[in-house]
Amino acid sequence: MDLILVELQAWLSRVGYRAYLSGMGTAADCPNVLARNLMGTINRAYAETRQRVHLVGHSLGGIFARSAAVRMPERIASVTTLGSPFRGLVVHPLVLRLGDIVRSGIRNRHPKAPQGCATSRCSCAFARSLRRKWPRSVAQTAVYTRADGIVDWRYCRTGDPTVDVEVGGTHLGLIFNSTTYLCIAERLATVPRKRTPKPVRF
Repeated sequence: MDLILVELQAWLSRVGYRAYLSGMGTAADCPNVLARNLMGTINRAYAETRQRVHLVGHSLGGIFARSAAVRMPERIASVTTLGSPFRGLVVHPLVLRLGDIVRSGIRNRHPKAPQGCATSRCSCAFARSLRRKWPRSVAQTAVYTRADGIVDWRYCRTGDPTVDVEVGGTHLGLIFNSTTYLCIAERLATVPRKRTPKPVRF
């Protein structure tokens, strides 16, 4: 949710970027609806800045960012994920239970939602985008921590050492972590140069 990313937004503004919150709403809604909200914010940022957009997403937000990059690569310069299990989902049992509750609420609010909504079996545009190939024109960075505690850190990496960055801390702590901020700053500074980002060492 945008509320917990206000500090990150403020820091990005302080270091010279025009930072937008996602405008997605709460995570407890149909992923396809949330994805459309994010795409609306991306279109607004693109129109107002006349530049390709950098996306930074924490946890599930990173998965939405990757989906947007696949669906509209001409408007996305880079995606940085923070503890986002985009290669699969192995999580704490409590998180799985919460997911079941969220899915039940989604079906109550959106009776016409596709069968399997908010699961890997869903047929919506958001779910389909996650199965598509990553666009070569969009730079990516995957920040993860072995002490995550919520998701399995091994699913938060691409497997490419020039893309994956390990930091210390916990899952929630990633969005307040000074080392994470240094990584974001370094990657945002190198992406516009039209070359592959160098590995980051911390």
